[in-house]
Amino acid sequence: MTGQVRTVDGRVAGRRGQATRQKLLDCLSEMLSSSPYRDVKVIDVARKAGTSPATFYQYFPDVEGAVLDIAEEMAKEGAGLTDLVAGRSWVGKAGWATSEELVDGFLDFWRRHDAILRVVDLGAAEGDKRFYKIRMRILNSVTNSLTDSVKELQAKGKVDKDISPAAMAGSLVAMLAAVASHQKGFTTWGVKQSELRPNLAQLVHLGITGKKPTK
Repeated sequence: MTGQVRTVDGRVAGRRGQATRQKLLDCLSEMLSSSPYRDVKVIDVARKAGTSPATFYQYFPDVEGAVLDIAEEMAKEGAGLTDLVAGRSWVGKAGWATSEELVDGFLDFWRRHDAILRVVDLGAAEGDKRFYKIRMRILNSVTNSLTDSVKELQAKGKVDKDISPAAMAGSLVAMLAAVASHQKGFTTWGVKQSELRPNLAQLVHLGITGKKPTK
């Protein structure tokens, strides 16, 4: 985390205070991975962190406020997913590599942040604009880059002009997010992770280029 860390009342937290705040966030993240969001209480987070509810309230107004802080940090990392697309080639074997790396990046990001992403999705689905904006920041960065990729291919005559770059990019990103959030569920259908990756990458490649990949 960069920049000054402040308490709820506006004071700048010292090194020890920053460490305590981070420990509270780490404990909350751990609890979200095993408990429903609505069941997590301030007293339980504080106890797990070895401190008191009063200390928790020095840094966060409530559990939701702390969750939003975790989500904001996650969104900053998620914005980096655009690096998997921006400036990358979609031609020949390089295009297949781009598809694979984008899929790997999405699946890995969702696995590492599964607990907080579930909370973000829940908040967004319930109409909470704060969670909705965080979700869209993560997805928009990749959507915009894929949109540019389709436009570039169209300009070179490699993709049909009737394709809407934004619609195609948005559809693919929505698919990636949905599949990434449902990775555990695929096992109930008898789908192995090793099978999921190449098939998803092929759908991405077909969507962007309109062609079967050169492997």
